[in-house]
Amino acid sequence: MHTRAVIFERPGRLVIDQVQLIDPSDCDLVIKVLWSGISTGTERLLWSGDMPTFPGMGYPLVPGYETVGIVEEAPRHLADRVGEIVFVPGSSAYKDVRGLFGGAAEYVIADADKVLAVNPEMGEDSTLMALASTAHHALFHPIINQPILPDLIVGHGILGRLLARLTVALGGEPTVWETDPKRWAGNFDYRICHPTDSDGLTFENIVDVSGDDSIIDKLVAQLKPRGEIVLAGFYGAQLNFTFPPAFMKEARVRIAAEWNESDQSAVSSLIDSDRLSLAGLITHQRATGDAQDAYETAFNDPDCLKMVLNWSGTA
Repeated sequence: MHTRAVIFERPGRLVIDQVQLIDPSDCDLVIKVLWSGISTGTERLLWSGDMPTFPGMGYPLVPGYETVGIVEEAPRHLADRVGEIVFVPGSSAYKDVRGLFGGAAEYVIADADKVLAVNPEMGEDSTLMALASTAHHALFHPIINQPILPDLIVGHGILGRLLARLTVALGGEPTVWETDPKRWAGNFDYRICHPTDSDGLTFENIVDVSGDDSIIDKLVAQLKPRGEIVLAGFYGAQLNFTFPPAFMKEARVRIAAEWNESDQSAVSSLIDSDRLSLAGLITHQRATGDAQDAYETAFNDPDCLKMVLNWSGTA
């Protein structure tokens, strides 16, 4: 079986070409992709060649872990899943290219247990399930086994907005820092301001998604004693901080990484109960024939909050 896919042949070089899929197992679903999202974090590093080396890294590769499609084939014991609209967090089912993360293709094969049925009425907004789950993971404290709601979120990009929406959905009242005035526009259920508008204020729980590798000292200055800073962005350079101010406040720093199934389940429950919406966050859409422009826009246009590829051929 073959499929068209986005292939990063090397950093900065993209093609749409045919790749060969492995044969599906008795646990796999064959899914025709409708939309796939472009990540401006992980995929930007793959595009630029700045991604740190880790297992599975290399070129050529198929990117993408924000995929929504329709189940076309399933093993007999899963036949009732045919026709479902599903979210797919990537695929590694390729013979001749690396699947990292493998979701940007016309057809994907994925383990049925990792494929989540979604409400068809959500349309392309369902591609945001991975980012929403990532945001939930940043809020969920692994020691006390429950969310810690931030009173400050740094960054009002796509992940910052999802963090703020989740915090409000769970009963919090966050302040969001954003330095770009263009990202202040809109009606929000939370306060958004420039960092200088918070001079003199302190915060107990801060989540940073700015990606600013010099951010820790700035946040320690506005942290309450024994407060916590959660680093939920991706930082390309080495992180440093000045020890005495952090020592004086007994600051705690936690890193939030990859979401898990419990995060996805929590987000699904909030969506199903109408406490959380993913609507209104996708700003750009392109047909797959315009994939080169789509990736360049997603990575370089500050007005692009979220880009999705439309695999039906129209956008």
